[in-house]
Amino acid sequence: MVRKILHLDLDAFFCAVEELGRPDLVGKPFAVGGRPEARGVVSSCSYPARRKGVRSAMPMARALRLCPELIVVSGHHSDYRAYSQRVMAVLGEYTALIEQISIDEAFLDLTDLPQSGEELAHALQRAIREQVHLPCSLGVATNKLVAKSATEYGKSQHRGEGYPNAVTVVPPGQETAFLAPLPVQALWGVGPKTAEALEGLRVKTIGDLAALPEAVLARKFGINGHDLWLRARGVDDHPVETEHAIKSVSQETTFERDVSDGERLRRVLRELSENVAFRLRADRLCASTVKLKLRWADFTTPTRQVSLAMPTDQDGVIYAAALGLFDALWEKGRPVRLLGVGAGRLSEAAHQPSLWDTPDDRERRLLDALDDLRERFGERAVRRGKRS
Repeated sequence: MVRKILHLDLDAFFCAVEELGRPDLVGKPFAVGGRPEARGVVSSCSYPARRKGVRSAMPMARALRLCPELIVVSGHHSDYRAYSQRVMAVLGEYTALIEQISIDEAFLDLTDLPQSGEELAHALQRAIREQVHLPCSLGVATNKLVAKSATEYGKSQHRGEGYPNAVTVVPPGQETAFLAPLPVQALWGVGPKTAEALEGLRVKTIGDLAALPEAVLARKFGINGHDLWLRARGVDDHPVETEHAIKSVSQETTFERDVSDGERLRRVLRELSENVAFRLRADRLCASTVKLKLRWADFTTPTRQVSLAMPTDQDGVIYAAALGLFDALWEKGRPVRLLGVGAGRLSEAAHQPSLWDTPDDRERRLLDALDDLRERFGERAVRRGKRS
């Protein structure tokens, strides 16, 4: 049976949600993100802003230089999560085989439905527009790789004033021909380093890549060469996965101004550690490694990692490990631009209360109470006080 795989991408999702609450933004150049004076970056921008050269991940100050009339809008992430859940609920009316890969993207396997992939794509687009009032673009193909490429191609062809609302269909058997003229960077999994290496082989398009003998790619990229060879031909048998294992949990913050005060940096480090531990407990996970990330004023970003004696989900253990890494890496008085804490090598939590009222049990009851407050009132509802 030929698979019908759909890839859905909500068009300029954050901006589209903001327009629902602020109709005055419709048709205007605006960007969702941080303030320029606070080193904010663009999270998403409207299509009128994109025509002025504004792009996601661009510093907001640069975006304003490119487009002086740009309206800067602070994000409302609880709204984005709520609308994302509503969209996924609409998808759930068609199939349970949904793989959500981000807040605004998902794959669906609709092979069992009798309608054509194109009919289903238009039906989904219409349902999301009518029920959630959001625009979206879709790609239809026999596999995930080509379906995602089809969505991106359809959006790239948009030249109008509004949202793309593109539906791009790649018929069965046309996967290689569809991919061939696209730039090699458009192939899912080809990053800047791989693209640079391929340029040395005179590869500019996916078709150029597909024309190379597999042995050449194997010599250049090892075991990954075979995978590249297959993907360039549009071959992908990965299923739509409804569940993903969480591999790591991290939390980081970029300071509005570089911070060189050790006390403040350690205070922020504790808050980050507590947030990471809270997320571990919420997912019933424990970590066996703790990672520290620093970014200096010159944008160099060293990282350090340590293995723990036992897996943990406790604030104090994670903070102690992160603090040890910080004290070994930070040079007193050196300004820090970004600070981050991560937890890796995750496993399912298996805490069992003991027969005796141990300090560990008392700590866990306290953390459970604090977690309940955070769940009800947000992560910043509880903060550790300063010692006098």
